[in-house]
Amino acid sequence: MDSLNPDHPPLVETPALPRVWKFWGTALWGLGIFFAMFVGQLGAVVLLVGLRGLPMDLASVQVVGREPQALALSVIMGLPATLAAVWLAIRIKKASFADYLALYWPSWRQFLLGAAGLLLTVLAWEVVSRSLGREATPGFMTNLLKSGRDNGAALLMLFAFSVAAPMSEEVLARGFLFRGWSESFLRVPGAIILSSLVWTAVHLQYDLYFLAEVFSIGLWFGYMRYRAGSLWLTILLHALNNMTAVVLTMWLGS
Repeated sequence: MDSLNPDHPPLVETPALPRVWKFWGTALWGLGIFFAMFVGQLGAVVLLVGLRGLPMDLASVQVVGREPQALALSVIMGLPATLAAVWLAIRIKKASFADYLALYWPSWRQFLLGAAGLLLTVLAWEVVSRSLGREATPGFMTNLLKSGRDNGAALLMLFAFSVAAPMSEEVLARGFLFRGWSESFLRVPGAIILSSLVWTAVHLQYDLYFLAEVFSIGLWFGYMRYRAGSLWLTILLHALNNMTAVVLTMWLGS
C-alpha cells in the first residue's frame, strides 16, 4: 500500500483558509451593511406611520420617529437587517458565519479583564466630565430615556439599547469590518483604529466631547476583540455599558 511506502507518502489535504474580504471589499460591504441597518430602522418607523393612518410623508416620519417607542422599535428592527446583510457578504465568500465574525464565547478571565478596562475608561471620562462641569450623559439621551420610562416604554428601550444596538454595532464594527481590515494592509492596529472611527461615526448625534469618549471605548473593544478572539466578548461589554447607562438614567438618575 502506498500509505505504508516511504517513497510514496499519503497525500494530506490542507484545509483551505476561509476567504476574507480585504480592505476595499470590506469597506464597500460595510457601507452596504450600514445602509441595510438604516433601511431596517427606517422601515419600522414607516410601518408605524402607516398603522396610525398618518400621511406617508417626511413630516410624519420625523414626528413618529422622535417618539421613544418608535425609536426603540427602529433600533430593534435594524438588527435583523444588519445580520442579513452580513450573512450575505460572508456567504458570497463561502466562509463560516461564526468563524468569520469570531462568534466564540470568551473565558471568565477575558470577560473580567474587558469589564475592568471598560470601567476604568468610563470612570476616567466621568472624572473629566465633572472637572469640566459637563454632564456624563448627553442631555437629549437623558430626556429620551426618561420620556420612554414615563410613557411605559422602559423595557422596550432597555432591550433596544442593551441588546439590539450592541449586537448590530458590534457585528458591523468589531465583527465584519475588523475581520476584513485586520487581514489587509492595515493589519490589527489599523483595523482597531479604523473600525473604532466607523463606530464613532455611527454616533454623530453626539457632540465632539462624547464622540471622543465613544472612540476611546471603541479602541478598548477593538483590543479585546483581538486579544480574546471573540466577538461575543465585545457584544457583552457593549451591552453591559449600555445597560448600565440606561438603568442609571431611567431609574436612578436625578
